[in-house]
Amino acid sequence: MKLRDFRVLTFDCYGTLIDWETGILSVLRPWANGEGIAADDSTLLAAFADAESTAQAARPGALYPEILRDAHARIAASFGAPPDPAAAQALGASVGDWPAFLDSPEALTQLKRWHKLVIVSNVNRDSFAKSQKKLGVEFDAIVTAEEVGAYKPDLRMFHRALEVAASLGAAPELVLHVAQSLFHDHVPAKRLGLASVWIRRPSPRGEFGAARDPGVTVTPDWTVGSLAELVELEQKERIAAGA
Repeated sequence: MKLRDFRVLTFDCYGTLIDWETGILSVLRPWANGEGIAADDSTLLAAFADAESTAQAARPGALYPEILRDAHARIAASFGAPPDPAAAQALGASVGDWPAFLDSPEALTQLKRWHKLVIVSNVNRDSFAKSQKKLGVEFDAIVTAEEVGAYKPDLRMFHRALEVAASLGAAPELVLHVAQSLFHDHVPAKRLGLASVWIRRPSPRGEFGAARDPGVTVTPDWTVGSLAELVELEQKERIAAGA
């Protein structure tokens, strides 16, 4: 299929539309420096990736700020540092401060002219509401871990997303999942036979950053370096088709 053939685009938010690595490091870096932890940004983010996914698997019904507080405690333990409730609270409350990638608002505005847009995110509604203000568009639907009671890569998140897409008039073959994380998004999307786009933004912080290594080979249908590049690809398709 062509990009222009899809009726609904489902989006991961954090790492794809919102620069969560910068946001996470804005809390973890001062804490690590204060504790005398000699870890570079890639190492801190790898510790976050392990701690966050472990916390989500252990407490699938917990709200995301609670997951972040739990993850901070696990990160501290992994470096042999004492628990720091204040730093954990700061991480849990930081989601709304994480910046949007510069191309996100304009790219989403253009994509909304062509498709229905749905968020599928490992977050709670209140945290996402703060992020949405930075993205500049109103999504047609929002699926959160809070309402599903599970965190990606749990397939329940994607089953719910497909139910929402169906309510918007899109069968699964007309749904395109757009995401950065192979672990959280592309592996489960492919298990369900969904088409997907990997937003593989260049980063000096390692291949996976704040997301875990998926541990398996997965092949998205498209790979682009930014959301703006995805828009450019679809524009070219539409021009070639006279659409």
